[in-house]
Amino acid sequence: MEFKKTTDTSSPIYKDALKIRKKVFIEEQSVDEALEIDELENKTTHLVGYSENSPCCTARLYLKDPAHLKIQRVAVLKDYRNKGIGKALLEEIESVAQHSFAARYLVLDSQDHAISFYEKSGYEASGEGFLDAGIPHHHMQKEIAAR
Repeated sequence: MEFKKTTDTSSPIYKDALKIRKKVFIEEQSVDEALEIDELENKTTHLVGYSENSPCCTARLYLKDPAHLKIQRVAVLKDYRNKGIGKALLEEIESVAQHSFAARYLVLDSQDHAISFYEKSGYEASGEGFLDAGIPHHHMQKEIAAR
């Protein structure tokens, strides 16, 4: 598994991230494209995982403040699910958070069906549930070691 990141929305890495997000969120989950591709695209870091040179997973990272890195748009293509790819993606995100951003907390809004996936990696749900793009979500957070 190889991970690449970019902030350049004209790069091939970003284009791979969008292909994955469109497949997972727009096609599989029927999220409106206007909600999926938003005004933060050029203000975030896009991370893509490659298995044998094929893009298979992605996440978008947004530094909310110096201590909090928000994880967004986490997606794994259907053929790669239940193979440890998502776990590897979360581990890479944590490494990037520590080394590229010096963030102390990882925060995200998890679809309710994925809460247990994040809990296995040390995230904790908090607050009331809410709808995002018509899908039930909860806020989650994980404190990571400062480096």
